[in-house]
Amino acid sequence: MTSAAHPAPQPEPLWQPDSDRIAAARITRFQAWAAERYGAPAEGGYPALHRWSVAELDTFWQAVADWFDIRFSSPYEAVLADRTMPGAQWFPGATLNYAEHALRTAEDSARAETPALLHVDETHEPVGISWSELRRQVGSLAAELRALGVRPGDRVSGYLPNVPQAVTALLASAAVGAVWTSCAPDFGARSVLDRFQQVEPVVLFTVDGYRYGGKEHDRTDVVAELRRELPTLRAVVHIPLLGTPAPEGTLEWSALTSADTEPVFEQVPFDHPLWVLYSSGTTGLPKAIVQSQGGILLEHFKQLGLHCDLGPEDRFFWYTSTGWMMWNFLVSGLLTGTTVVLYDGSPGFPDTGAQWGVAERTGATLFGTSAAYVMACRKAEVHPAREHDLSRVKCVATTGSPLPPDGFRWLHDEVREDLWIASVSGGTDVCSCFAGAVPTLPVHIGELQAPCLGTDLQAWDPQGRAVTGEVGELVVTNPMPSMPIRFWNDPDGGRYRDSYFDMFPGVWRHGDWITLTDHGSVIIHGRSDSTLNRQGVRMGSADIYEVVERLPEIRESLVIGLEEPDGGYWMPLFVHLAEGAVLDESLRAKIKHAIREQLSPRHVPDEIIEAPGVPHTLTGKRIEVPVKRLLQGTALDKAVNPGSVDNLDLLRFYEDIARKRA
Repeated sequence: MTSAAHPAPQPEPLWQPDSDRIAAARITRFQAWAAERYGAPAEGGYPALHRWSVAELDTFWQAVADWFDIRFSSPYEAVLADRTMPGAQWFPGATLNYAEHALRTAEDSARAETPALLHVDETHEPVGISWSELRRQVGSLAAELRALGVRPGDRVSGYLPNVPQAVTALLASAAVGAVWTSCAPDFGARSVLDRFQQVEPVVLFTVDGYRYGGKEHDRTDVVAELRRELPTLRAVVHIPLLGTPAPEGTLEWSALTSADTEPVFEQVPFDHPLWVLYSSGTTGLPKAIVQSQGGILLEHFKQLGLHCDLGPEDRFFWYTSTGWMMWNFLVSGLLTGTTVVLYDGSPGFPDTGAQWGVAERTGATLFGTSAAYVMACRKAEVHPAREHDLSRVKCVATTGSPLPPDGFRWLHDEVREDLWIASVSGGTDVCSCFAGAVPTLPVHIGELQAPCLGTDLQAWDPQGRAVTGEVGELVVTNPMPSMPIRFWNDPDGGRYRDSYFDMFPGVWRHGDWITLTDHGSVIIHGRSDSTLNRQGVRMGSADIYEVVERLPEIRESLVIGLEEPDGGYWMPLFVHLAEGAVLDESLRAKIKHAIREQLSPRHVPDEIIEAPGVPHTLTGKRIEVPVKRLLQGTALDKAVNPGSVDNLDLLRFYEDIARKRA
């Protein structure tokens, strides 16, 4: 490491916000205000503000609640009464309601008729729903839920695509104090039941089907199975997306949302559950992660209002489905008075560049997508700025996996040179980001801009020592308000502790490898539980994917590292080839050469194997750990939860490889 006397030269940023942009950013105004009111540092920009936010955690979160005018209907006794993890106690005594804050813009007569939501599908132009109309629908539906006997703490579930009805149902549930949970309709019945049966919902909102890739997909049989297998249901609400009549025994959406009823917002304790999200569940039943009304409210105000710099003039589009935490995060754009864009359809229909078309048609100012989508556009030679008017897009944000350096360069070259590129990283577990977007900081290729405010993010070595400039475990040493209040059906908290606090008691270990650079940015190297460890050197799989998938012959890849019984180490690379490509000796040599030159000889795989495809979770993440277990000889039914995988047949290929090696 470089000594303090001779600091390393700072790398050249890809993008730097100009002085006007820095001055106009909400985070700049917040810092000046917090300096005056709460003793935050007035100078030193974001790094100083971040240091203060973790050193004075209670004061920082009090300032956030004050700045965003959180309506506490009864006062809090302390900001953080107990900071022990797990089990931190935030704002005891306080009561509030998430939905009340999400619909607050409807109270502003100047904005009540402007769009709260813009809905787009594969065929139509955007359809707007005003703030006043959204509030009216939520008021009507909340009253009907109460009439059905739904009480605070009851679970309400949605088997719904990314449509306005899903937002209305979530907000109505929150208004009543019920606990929302949702799955996308491309999930099969088993996957949905693995999730919903754990939480025993009393109401189920469903569609008759959905449209994707230019086709209609009927889901009436799946819905019938869900009704049979969820005995706690008191009501099923039918949303006729494909125009079919309501099945016998169901209620019609239109009948429940037609009244002109003033919404009643149940005032619930700060830590009252808001929703249940689910882990991917690749190696067992998905974890049912419970987050609180107050914790999400506070965390999302901070993340969206300060880090994403969203406000009333913005339009917020993130490509997501209701089965992914990013949908919940997207809905929270309403908190900042932002118009939220809901796209229901395939990410690549009618062509790879489809999402850029949605951004253009909706006037999106922040466009969020996956790193995989950016790389697919690059490979398909899409030219977004040439093909679309993207002049309103201020920021392109990516998540799901680390955005490779080539992705940064491509966005810079093909969208706009003056583009804020925000690669962000967090998790379903906190429904937020640990590191990512900061509107006042430069963007460096391949790096996340900085740890987020109030997040004491560190990289630790196996002995629990903080390291800078080298790879370590991603840990968070102070509580965040949106950390789970518990897992469902985990009465003694054992599963919760085992998931995050087994390695470093009292400290959140997330399961990612990261590097904190000496200039304050963050580099994500992939999951630590599937990390490659050759000759004592740890390597992230993401680094290998970036190099391999840059080659035009490779569609996608999967690398696995296996400790063998004899003390050896086998590291195969599986490649899913592009159409027309052949895995011959020439291509094998090309792949090895690229890895050796761009990474190191140690990263070169022992074997390169053609695969019919790469398996993913239902939210699109590569499955590494279950494949590793299969290759170690674990039976398929023990290695993976079949309801969590996009294509179970693919896993049989990897199981066959293990058999041949045995």
